[in-house]
Amino acid sequence: MKEPDDQDTDGGKSDRSKSDRRQSHSSRSASRTSMKEDHKSIDDTTGEAFTEGEESYIEDDESYVEHLEGSSSSFQDDYTESFGESRYMETPAPDAEEAEEEVKKKISESCFYDYMELVSMPFVTPDSNIPLDLLTLVHSFGYDCRKRANLQLLESNTVMYIAGNQLIFLNLKTKEQTYLRSSSGIGIGVIGVHPDKTYFTVAEKGVFPKIIIYEYPSMRPYRILQDGTDLAYAYVDFNFDGTLLASVGGSPDHTLTIWNWKEEKPLLRTKAFSQEVFKVTFNPEDDEQLTTSGSGHIKFWEMALTFTGLKLQGSLGRFGKTATTDIEGYMELPDGKVLSGSEWGNMLLWEGGHIKVELSRAAGKPCHQGPINQIMLDEGEVITIGSDGCVRIWDFETIDTADVIDETGLLEIEPINELQVDKNVKLFFMIKMNEVGNNFWLAQDSNGAIWKLDLSFSNITQDPECLFSFHSGAIEALAVSPVTYLMATTGLDCSIRFYDFAGKTPLLQMKFKQGGTALAWVPRLISYGGAQITAGFEDGIVRILELYDPKGLTVFVGRKKVSDADIRLKQVFKPHTAAVTALAYDRDGEVLATGSKDKTVFFFEVERDYKPIGYITTPGPICQLTWSSSSHPESTLLIICENGYVLEAPFPAIKEEEEDHDVVSYEIKDMCLKYFHFTSVKSKILRLIEIERRKKQKELKEKEKQERRKRLETEMGEDVEKELQGEEEEEEEEEEEPLPEIFVPSKACHILCGFYSEPGKFWISLGGYDSGFLYHCEFPPDDKSSDNTVRKDEPFDFRLLEDTEDNPITTITFSINQEMMFCGMQNGAIRAYILSKNDSSLTSMEDYWHFNMHDNNYGRVNAISTSFDDRFLVTAGADSNIFVFNIFSEFELKKVVKAKVPSPRFGLETEPIPEDIEDSKAYSIENARRKREHDKLMKEVEEIKAGKREQIKALRNQLQKLLQMNEELPKHMQFKRTDFDLDSKIRAEIGKKTANKIQRVEKELAWEKEKHQLGLKKLQNRFRDSLESDTIVVHAIQSDHKISSYRLVKPSKYSKTKRASQSERRPSKFERFEKEGTGRKDSQRDTGGSISVPEESVIEKGKKFRPKTLSEIMVENQIEKTRKLILKAERAQMKIQQRKKEWEELYKSKPDDDYEDPKDVQAIKEAQLFMGDFNLKTASDYKIPEHMRINAAKKEEELGYLDSMAYSKKMHMNKSIISLRDLKVAVIEEIQCLEQELKNIQLTLPISKHLPIPQVPQIYPEEVPEKRFQYDDETLLAFKQQQVKSQDEKAHQVEQTAFAGSAGGFLRLSSGKEGDLTTRDSLSRASKASAFSLDLPKFTEFERADPTDVELEIMKREEIKHVYMQQYLINRIKELIVTFDAELRLLRHQKLKLDIQMKLSDLHHVTLFQEMLLLKNFEKQENILQERVNSLDKEEQDMQWKINETLKEMEEKKNEVAKLQDQEKALYAGFQTALGENNKFANFLMKVLKKRIKRVKKKEVEGDVDEEEESEESSEEESSLESDEDESGSEDEVFDDSICPTNCDMGLFELALQLREKRLDIEEALVEEKKMIDNLKKEHDTLSKKVKTVATNLNAAEEALEAYQREKQQRLNELLVVIPLKLHQIEYVLFGELPSDLSGTLVFSNHSLGRLQERIVQLHEENSKQQKLNKECRERRKQLIREKREMAKTIQKMEETVSQLMISKFGRVINLEALQTLSVNTTLEELKIKKLRKELSNIKEMKMWEEKIAQVRWELMMKTKEHTKKLHQMNDLCIEKKQLDSRLNTLQNQQGNAFQGPRKADTEARERVTELIQVQAERIQALKEEIALLRKKGGLLLPPIHRPQENE
Repeated sequence: MKEPDDQDTDGGKSDRSKSDRRQSHSSRSASRTSMKEDHKSIDDTTGEAFTEGEESYIEDDESYVEHLEGSSSSFQDDYTESFGESRYMETPAPDAEEAEEEVKKKISESCFYDYMELVSMPFVTPDSNIPLDLLTLVHSFGYDCRKRANLQLLESNTVMYIAGNQLIFLNLKTKEQTYLRSSSGIGIGVIGVHPDKTYFTVAEKGVFPKIIIYEYPSMRPYRILQDGTDLAYAYVDFNFDGTLLASVGGSPDHTLTIWNWKEEKPLLRTKAFSQEVFKVTFNPEDDEQLTTSGSGHIKFWEMALTFTGLKLQGSLGRFGKTATTDIEGYMELPDGKVLSGSEWGNMLLWEGGHIKVELSRAAGKPCHQGPINQIMLDEGEVITIGSDGCVRIWDFETIDTADVIDETGLLEIEPINELQVDKNVKLFFMIKMNEVGNNFWLAQDSNGAIWKLDLSFSNITQDPECLFSFHSGAIEALAVSPVTYLMATTGLDCSIRFYDFAGKTPLLQMKFKQGGTALAWVPRLISYGGAQITAGFEDGIVRILELYDPKGLTVFVGRKKVSDADIRLKQVFKPHTAAVTALAYDRDGEVLATGSKDKTVFFFEVERDYKPIGYITTPGPICQLTWSSSSHPESTLLIICENGYVLEAPFPAIKEEEEDHDVVSYEIKDMCLKYFHFTSVKSKILRLIEIERRKKQKELKEKEKQERRKRLETEMGEDVEKELQGEEEEEEEEEEEPLPEIFVPSKACHILCGFYSEPGKFWISLGGYDSGFLYHCEFPPDDKSSDNTVRKDEPFDFRLLEDTEDNPITTITFSINQEMMFCGMQNGAIRAYILSKNDSSLTSMEDYWHFNMHDNNYGRVNAISTSFDDRFLVTAGADSNIFVFNIFSEFELKKVVKAKVPSPRFGLETEPIPEDIEDSKAYSIENARRKREHDKLMKEVEEIKAGKREQIKALRNQLQKLLQMNEELPKHMQFKRTDFDLDSKIRAEIGKKTANKIQRVEKELAWEKEKHQLGLKKLQNRFRDSLESDTIVVHAIQSDHKISSYRLVKPSKYSKTKRASQSERRPSKFERFEKEGTGRKDSQRDTGGSISVPEESVIEKGKKFRPKTLSEIMVENQIEKTRKLILKAERAQMKIQQRKKEWEELYKSKPDDDYEDPKDVQAIKEAQLFMGDFNLKTASDYKIPEHMRINAAKKEEELGYLDSMAYSKKMHMNKSIISLRDLKVAVIEEIQCLEQELKNIQLTLPISKHLPIPQVPQIYPEEVPEKRFQYDDETLLAFKQQQVKSQDEKAHQVEQTAFAGSAGGFLRLSSGKEGDLTTRDSLSRASKASAFSLDLPKFTEFERADPTDVELEIMKREEIKHVYMQQYLINRIKELIVTFDAELRLLRHQKLKLDIQMKLSDLHHVTLFQEMLLLKNFEKQENILQERVNSLDKEEQDMQWKINETLKEMEEKKNEVAKLQDQEKALYAGFQTALGENNKFANFLMKVLKKRIKRVKKKEVEGDVDEEEESEESSEEESSLESDEDESGSEDEVFDDSICPTNCDMGLFELALQLREKRLDIEEALVEEKKMIDNLKKEHDTLSKKVKTVATNLNAAEEALEAYQREKQQRLNELLVVIPLKLHQIEYVLFGELPSDLSGTLVFSNHSLGRLQERIVQLHEENSKQQKLNKECRERRKQLIREKREMAKTIQKMEETVSQLMISKFGRVINLEALQTLSVNTTLEELKIKKLRKELSNIKEMKMWEEKIAQVRWELMMKTKEHTKKLHQMNDLCIEKKQLDSRLNTLQNQQGNAFQGPRKADTEARERVTELIQVQAERIQALKEEIALLRKKGGLLLPPIHRPQENE
């Protein structure tokens, strides 16, 4: 199919275009070249970049065009890079010079497009007189409720939605509609609204559709975005600022595009996914993040800057263990996480492309029952809407911080609030209304409604309001009134709706259980006022409805406001078993014909209340029924079947006689039907068209050839024949293309619609392959011998329909004068043909008007109809839209018209409404008749069976008689039992067959048995198991009194579970004070410490026992002396510490000035808690005590406690009633036994003395309800008989009503079992007793003689005895009855009292429940305030703890400072003691000790020990130098502290230096400690300031919480509480009467009033006691003050005495503690002991080393001697060697000549000498090494020994 652009580029050579092509062409051709006069034209180069079919840029006067050489426009570059040159437009290749002159265009902010140039217009056949406004849209009644986001809000009262090819703007207040048509004419994909509500987006459908952005409210096209997808847009969304627009396409490309929409430029483009994408949105917090979701996926996008530029990078969400789901609704969280829905109703929290956690409700329930369609974030709360019709509010923080807690991956949360909109509501989309102070939302219901919801969740929250109601899904049928402007529609949404289409008002709707499929308005011949309408449904039922104006009915008093129209059911019947597809009344209104998918057509006689005439069967499902018009001689019915069959049925014969009961079926078998089976001829038609085209082409070529021959003859002369002959040969060589083959589809195409043309002739329209034509057909002559199922008929004529190759006509209607034919198309378009008068052959069907209205993809026109006066045209489509058009007329009336609802018939309100058929499985009329005949036949069969059974019974009786006669015979003459069997095999075979049958039946019923067992189990679980005890009614025996137990269910959740409060109450300050106690003040640690005592093991014990030396004895004496001194000092110190502790304990026991007695404090607390001042809770100054503050959790506990209390009391009463019931059973059993005894006694008494036996009480069924669940075979058989009986009654009812619905009755258990009056045990006992008593006389009876006198006397006595026993037993029975009745009345009285308590508890329960609901509303804010108070209190406590810790550290540091100062004092005192008295170097040594030296701080450096020692030595030298300089600079007299003066004790000098180092260490530690104390003081000050701030905030938070508690209490006070009072309890009377207004009264208990009155007396007594006690305390205080003064004087005297004693002993007042502490210098004594020990150890070590040196010297001397001896030996050997060498040389010289060869002796001597030399050389080497070794040890050095040089 070519596009409009292709048509233009072809230069008009193509044939007529398709319908959508013509629309685009006609709408754009006139406006394509038009531009505003004030605007500049665009250069030629610009024209090359845009095809003729695209929109040009129109600029204002302020806009400019910049020519840039060598560069192209950015838009064109993006355009060609992303999509290529030839994909979207046909652009000629520009030359090199032209490419350098491209233009860069900037769109002006004030630039707008012309709406009339963009909008699609109707197509009208060229050169026709059809007006362009032949049909004008007047109103739309439909709404495509299943389209995504098809509800957008522009203003507070204006919404817009898509309706086919229209965009409708609806004013919610005035209900007025404004329309905006699509530009493509192929439909609108999706709409969107700018965040500022100043623009809205219309994303079209079609080939390369556009996105048009309109300005609001001017409705002018502002920007056009092109080439974003291939066929349709699925979703659009603006970013938060509205600067960017994201769009995603539908199938097949699913392209995701990011637009700079104001510049009409695509910024980024990519493929979103391979499957359907539902939605795309920006992250409100980050424009660079997007999310898409769709079929089985969710994808997270991010705009990333790569080395190639800005890219869209997508990350597909991984479901992991979670099942893959379609994601319809989702929401981006601020931190980048995404919350999405699922198909099963749970929420999925995504983070990093994976599911972090799956959220569900408690107990595993899903968040919604069904898919979650939308998730939003509003005012810090998460809102979800689902297909279950619920709106739920969730806590955002809970969701945002959710995490997995176990392996399931589920986290259970509960919604804060929820709203159930209504039943049968499926919320699909929701948008917030812009109303200040309100929280109203508009909701799109996919079941066909627009709702207004109030999500404020307060006491004044409004109920959900349904603003508009529409059809949901396809509209199947439409009918228009023949009298007025009324219209009825129906669809599969189970509703029929009525409209006043002239007044643009929906009137009413009626709901049914099944969807509607057909409608027909009853003609005026039947209902003159046009008040009746016939409707067919998908379950085969036909209903006659009557419409009337209820204002015309009789007005009753108190009647509510009536509506403008109402409807009632007039008649109902079921002729079919499948959906009714067609309804038709004949032209005289006598017969109604109904067609169905069950391949039947049923006829009804209208005048006789739609009495069934009969039905005929057809070869296929019916799609249309049409009666012939009055122009036809006979009334016939045209029956069009879907599968290609068309039938014609004559008018059915109406029988005037009454119904014949002998007729088995309603089927009309003798009706003469005409058949037509359509066979495809489209390929033949196309072949004929091709032949005709070729024929015309040949004629044209022949004509051109003749003209050329004539021209060539004049030009060439004789050579013409040769040249023409050559051309003819070439033409002959060209082969002619083969004609199209004849094709007939294997499966017949569906017939869509048709109508009569002439008698026996008709037109039909087909779909599928045969579309594109209207076929004119004629019924063939009737041939009864032929098979109608295999016949093939062809049409005799056809009409070509332009542009309907894939778009057939689905429905046709005509105007009243038959001059216009209106057609509904498959793609939702409307086409109107202009016809001539009486043109049944449609010869004038050429010119037409065509316009797309419904959705092109799924908006098939299912029904089309004109009004009764041809003023309006109404269409209904499968896209749920209903359009009303005004038909063009030259005499159009301008006045406003309105439909008139028919007035009600006389007596309408008194007529009974017929019973509707609600069961879709009810019998149809035919099935009911067949069922009746079948039941009749079965009845006859049963009668025959009964006769046979009687015969069998007679034979059995005869056999029994024979067997009995056989038994009476003597044994030797009796036959055996087997002799009576004719054949033993027969009996065995019968038994075997019976067993097989039983086994087969058990197998057949196994599934049913299991099914019913499971059903019974489910019912028990649902209804019986939840019961703790059922209702038991116990009746009295003699009176009508009865008592019933409580029907108790198992305890509720409130009494079972205890919900933990979300925020625990903060303990009060008083409670915290009690908990912490006063010990917190004394938490500081004791600073006192004891001096460490050195260990006693000073001297190590040697292994050998030896006498002690003098030095060791000195050391031991010194140690013992020191130990004794230390022990003495420690005892004194311990004594001092003990005295201090005693004083501290004494001072601790001293009470503070503000001390209060704990008993008084406890009494005050109890008074505050329990006494109170009884302020009313309604008072403005009422302050709720902390222990009386209540929350939802506590209220739930209170509610649970109430439930448990009520449950326990009811349970106790039930047990008592059950015990009473058991007592009655026991009484009845005893009475039965007594009755049996009475009967036995009366058998021996004469009748005249019989007393009436009391009637035995009975057990009623309600007294033993558990027996209802007990059954046996007899019960089941009785139930079966009752079921069969009820079925027979129903069948009989069906026969009488002629159409029936199978309705099952509720069957109970057999009455015999329920009404069993006695228990089995009692019956068995009674039966045994009766058997014994009755059988006994039989065994004892025998003939006797007349009784004697003695026997008569005995009999008389027995009679008297029996009379007495008779009276006694009767009295006993009466006594049992009276006793039981008394017990029952007593228990009944108790139960009445308990009933009163239970009613009061129920009232209290209602109050508590209302309070709990109210508290739950307050719970969230209260928790927030409570958490803030708790956090501030915790923070205050933490800071206070830090302050206390800081104070502790400061105290510790002060103690450390005091210790250091004491050490310094002890150091000086010890040195002074060491100096002694009259030491002349005392001043010098004291200066050395006190000299200040600047020391380098010691640093811990890792390294070797030597390096550390060197660094210490250098630091000491530096410090000594520095100290020298300081001393020289500070003191006048310079002295050298590094040298000990002459005659000064060296030990004291060294001690002074050591103590100076120790003093310096102490001073440095003091400085550090003081610095730390200063830092702690600063930290303490900072914390104190923070504590004050936190305390202020805490007080403010507590005040806010208190205010909130007060508000909560006020709201609780507003709840109504029911308190039943008796008149004597009301003391507030006026003039002796009860006032009418009790609002100012106070309900107060008598107990509390008595307590108050008693409290007055108690307070007077307590007042007098307290006054007396106060007087005594004052006297006691005066006495204590006097004693205190005397003690102070005594203490002063003792202090003076102590001072005098000190002066007399020491000469001055001294510190005894310091004196005792400094009596011994432990440090000095320790140093002396160490010194002494060190000297002893050094002496020992020196002795040891001296011994070692002497030993080594002796060893060295011995080695030297040995070495000297070795040297002498070596010298002797050398001399000997020299001598031997000389002798050898002499002998060789002398005897050399005598002996030529060597002798053997010489050789051996030489070898011995050589060996000797080698040995000596080795010994020499060893001696050299030993000498070298000795030389190293410090021995004598000898000259080196050189080896003698060998002769060369």
